[in-house]
Amino acid sequence: MSKLEQILILDPSSDLSFRGPFTDVVTTNLKLKNPSDRRVCFKVKTTAPRRYCVRPNSGVIDPGTTVTISVMLQPFDYDPNEKSKHKFMVQAIFVPSSVTDLEAVWKDAKPDDLMDSKLRCVFDMPSDNDTMNELESTKAATVLNASKADGTSGAKAGSLSMDDTEMRKLMEECKRLQTEVGKLYDENRQLKRVVLHQDEGLRMRKANQFDSSVSKSSAMMSKEPASKSLPSLLVILAAIFIGFFLGKFVL
Repeated sequence: MSKLEQILILDPSSDLSFRGPFTDVVTTNLKLKNPSDRRVCFKVKTTAPRRYCVRPNSGVIDPGTTVTISVMLQPFDYDPNEKSKHKFMVQAIFVPSSVTDLEAVWKDAKPDDLMDSKLRCVFDMPSDNDTMNELESTKAATVLNASKADGTSGAKAGSLSMDDTEMRKLMEECKRLQTEVGKLYDENRQLKRVVLHQDEGLRMRKANQFDSSVSKSSAMMSKEPASKSLPSLLVILAAIFIGFFLGKFVL
């Protein structure tokens, strides 16, 4: 058991396994567990930093907790002779309770305080049979997805046909309502014509009544002066006769 494993339990504790083909990013996880009762500060280093992306590559593990580290291998052309060059090392140190600057902890650390563990990388290239199996599984998944898509499209087609039927019904209902609205508009226009005709007849009758009343009043006014002039004429005639008789008697 290494010194690091006294304060950190690594899972896996022996290697980091990556399965090809390495035409895309391949990720594996490294778990660090702190079984002690003190805080532990850690760092993850590799001999091929350009080939890997490690998140997080450093940090602090509280007592009794576990940290999962993602190690992402970038795409590359696999060379069997190169696999021995890829190695990882995890360094750890206890964090003093009075220290808050982690960089100062690493700078001031003595070699005896540092604990490390080395991990080797294992590259697993699939065989031809595995490749064929993966291709067949991929094809099966593609066929399954295609069948699901066909079923979905069939369901969509059925829903579209139902939508077309409902749309036709709605169009017919709209046409019927438009016809009824046109009929109501014609009836309203005819009613307006009847009302206008009645109003015109009423105005004509009122005009005739007004004309007749005016003619009657004018006739009465013409008769009234004649009736008033009749007594005056009689008085004049009486005066003439009286004067005529008086003249005879006087002469």
